[in-house]
Amino acid sequence: MAVSLQVIYPIGDSSTFDHDYYAVTHMKLVAEHMGAHIDQVLVTRGIAGGPDQPPAYHAVATMVFADQAAMGAAMKASAPVMADVANFTNVQPQVLIGEVIG
Repeated sequence: MAVSLQVIYPIGDSSTFDHDYYAVTHMKLVAEHMGAHIDQVLVTRGIAGGPDQPPAYHAVATMVFADQAAMGAAMKASAPVMADVANFTNVQPQVLIGEVIG
């Protein structure tokens, strides 16, 4: 069964996030080190939390894997990706791992 890994970057009072670096450099590292194990990647930049509401998140990255083993293999290769986080944000990302049901 397919599984997803979502990396969620919440907005806080003093949080920073370099969207250009993230899109160009960080996601290139994801592709280089983890990409062989990933079926699909979707990156969403937060623009609103609803009508007339500011976004609650800088960004959400969703990676879909064929199964738990593929995600495990990607995570084993993720050290350079994880080490790069401090280069684009001071946010401690939240993570959600789930079964893809639709």
